[in-house]
Amino acid sequence: MLFSFLKYISPTWYYNISSEESSVNHFFLDYRSLDESQQKLLDISDCYRNYESVLCDAAYQINKKGLFSPKAEPLAVNPQKKRSVTIKLCGGRAMAIHRDVCITDVIDNYCFVKRFFSSSHLVRIFVRRVLTLHNPINEVRGLLKARKVKRINVFAQNGYEGYRKDYEAFESALIEDNPKVSVIIPTLNRYEYLKDVMADLEKQDYKNFEVIVVDQTDPFNEEFYKGWNLDLHVYHLEEKALWLARNLAIKSAVGEYILLYDDDSRVDPDWISQHLKCLDFFKCDISSGVSLSVVGARIPEDYAYFKWSDQIDTGNVLFAKNMMHDTGMFDRQFEKQRQGDGEYGLRAYLCGKTNISNPFAKRIHLKVAQGGLRQMGSWDGLRPKKLFAPRPIPSVIYLSRKYFGNSIARLFQWDSVSVSLLPYKYKGKRWAPFLSSLLFILFFPIVGIQMAISWRQAGKKLKEGDKIELL
Repeated sequence: MLFSFLKYISPTWYYNISSEESSVNHFFLDYRSLDESQQKLLDISDCYRNYESVLCDAAYQINKKGLFSPKAEPLAVNPQKKRSVTIKLCGGRAMAIHRDVCITDVIDNYCFVKRFFSSSHLVRIFVRRVLTLHNPINEVRGLLKARKVKRINVFAQNGYEGYRKDYEAFESALIEDNPKVSVIIPTLNRYEYLKDVMADLEKQDYKNFEVIVVDQTDPFNEEFYKGWNLDLHVYHLEEKALWLARNLAIKSAVGEYILLYDDDSRVDPDWISQHLKCLDFFKCDISSGVSLSVVGARIPEDYAYFKWSDQIDTGNVLFAKNMMHDTGMFDRQFEKQRQGDGEYGLRAYLCGKTNISNPFAKRIHLKVAQGGLRQMGSWDGLRPKKLFAPRPIPSVIYLSRKYFGNSIARLFQWDSVSVSLLPYKYKGKRWAPFLSSLLFILFFPIVGIQMAISWRQAGKKLKEGDKIELL
């Protein structure tokens, strides 16, 4: 973590913690070691009291802008505090992870928030810290100083232009080697949309791939899979279990590379080849394709260029199958709930795997209203369908508590729930967080019970332990 106030804005961000295998400095670079052309893309501020804050601000920009440079040196600052804890990662393997390596100067933290986030974030952080008995004089001083700081758009002037020509002209030796790719698709009651998925796969310009479909539909329609011009393998799974389906498919895959996909998506003909090209060009472990949703949140600005990824979306991601020997497979504690892909992405990061967000391997995610995880129990981890159902879904709190600790998990639960009381379709509206916060206060007795149920059920998952197999 660079600044301690990031815990209020992105409490479960991958880069807020690190391990010996995944040093945070690998993803945060010293801007002074960049080429002059790259340095010009940064907004180096004089608003901070400490020079280390200037360096951390620049490192944050480099990470967000996708400024890759083989000459760049890791950022080396003296952390003001550091806590190490040991967790069980997979297969009984213990790993030390590090939390709270950050700049703690209150005034500099307020300035950082104002530079990169909205004024509403600034006010919410101030109110929270005053109510939790932090020194009000320091908080007021920080807020007043931050009022004079100009907000910047960190996504403007990103790093893509610096290597665009090299990437476009790159002849991938990996593609020339023609490795086998296994495209894995779990499906449930979506034959209407799956036919478009199959049609898109037939049009791929990269041909050496198999398609593994794990069909959980009832009634199962075997006739649907006849006549496709694909190396197609279909398994009928009676149990409705998403992570079981993906794990079973990965075990049966003969490809050197695994490409995880969804049954309600559309892709371009160069989708597979762009994933392979990304792995080869950046010499990374994971190519995380971007997902352009037709429902809900606005498309993030950083989906337009390559950068270090802070997520894995199991509807559009490619990696070598043997990577799972190190990371383990998907945790079945997330069955019929949410964030199984988020947990796996975090686990891969802690194992030292490099993950690039790939704008050229994009998919259109239809997020159709029927079938899939929605039918298994939930679409949205923050919006339960029943009055006294847990909020958020317990698996989300399980992930937070396991990796980030109870303090951050509580912070995440309160903040995420307070801004999620409106329907998902309003998620991207600017006025939605304010109105949702008012509803949170008004209906807190009920919402508080939902949150307590979620916390208790997450605790049961932690006590039981993960359900991670090794490949």
